[in-house]
Amino acid sequence: MEKAIELTKSNNIDLKIADKEIEKQTILKKTAFQPDALQIQYQGGQFNSVDFDHNVSVQQFFPLGNVTKVNRQLQEELAKLAEKRKALSAYEIEKAVTLAYYQYLYGVSVQRLNTELNEIYTKFLKNAELRFQTGESGNIEVISAKAKVKEIETQKAQLEYDLAIYQRQLQFFIQTNENIIPDEKTPLQYPLQSAGDSNVTTLLTDFYQQQISVYQKENSAFKAQRTPKLGLGYFAQTINTESLFQGFTAGLQIPLFGGVNTAKAKAAEMSISQSQLALDKSKITLQLQQEELQNNFLKQQKALEYFQKEGLQYADQIINTAQKSYANGDMSYWSYISFLNQAIDIKKQAVEATHNYNQSAVEVQFPTIKNN
Repeated sequence: MEKAIELTKSNNIDLKIADKEIEKQTILKKTAFQPDALQIQYQGGQFNSVDFDHNVSVQQFFPLGNVTKVNRQLQEELAKLAEKRKALSAYEIEKAVTLAYYQYLYGVSVQRLNTELNEIYTKFLKNAELRFQTGESGNIEVISAKAKVKEIETQKAQLEYDLAIYQRQLQFFIQTNENIIPDEKTPLQYPLQSAGDSNVTTLLTDFYQQQISVYQKENSAFKAQRTPKLGLGYFAQTINTESLFQGFTAGLQIPLFGGVNTAKAKAAEMSISQSQLALDKSKITLQLQQEELQNNFLKQQKALEYFQKEGLQYADQIINTAQKSYANGDMSYWSYISFLNQAIDIKKQAVEATHNYNQSAVEVQFPTIKNN
């Protein structure tokens, strides 16, 4: 299980995409300093006298105040947000791998039960054939036993396909061309470590708080864009075709109509409030979900404990007693079949109880993240 999760975190394409997003946001830190494009202008004509003169000018505007600092801080927060988003993706993928892993083990447990049933009915067939040969019973018992053995053999072939499907589902999340097969020696019961609500709460809180930090920096960045820009320039020209006359220019770009950035700053403030409300909603939803999951887990745990402590023992006792009584001629065919079906039904319920317990335990360990 640990190896499967390790392979997933190194191979999964979604996580690799998340790494690229972090790398991209880190590279974008270099865009914090954003001067305007260099302006180069040529003027030719009779702008000084009747003579044809030339003028070449170069001008560059630079942001003033803390614009560059705020832009850099915003980009740093965006890189951190990408990391938080990756952490949520890793959490969800780990849950998916765990579910797929134990789905395969469920197939293994069904296969083991099928093997056990095959042994039971093979023994039944031998006893039926012996009773028929000695004249103690009719041919109907032999036919019935043969039909059941063939049915179980058919189910065995079908289970092989089920296991192949479960294996491919696991391999889908690990995303490798290697033929990944879960260790069949792994205990069929999922080892629940602790309720996962604290872990997912931390992930969600970190994500939304980081989102709030991004919107706070966006708000500051939009406000900073309302500050003037300083322009420096140089010009060289001819006068009456005589050269070279040159000089420097300086100026300011003043945003007289700053309503756009003001509106964007207010929108960022609204986004901060939205993220806080989303965080509050997620915490409430998670708490209610965890209570529901815990109750369901306790129910599945109770059922599993019954089968482990009593149910399976009853099933084995019924099978052993019925087999001996039928072999000795102390039990009729119909009574034997009835008791056998009862015991087999208990064993099937035990397999399903383990599967339901595992599904519930994984949900408790990894509560579903909603609306993230």
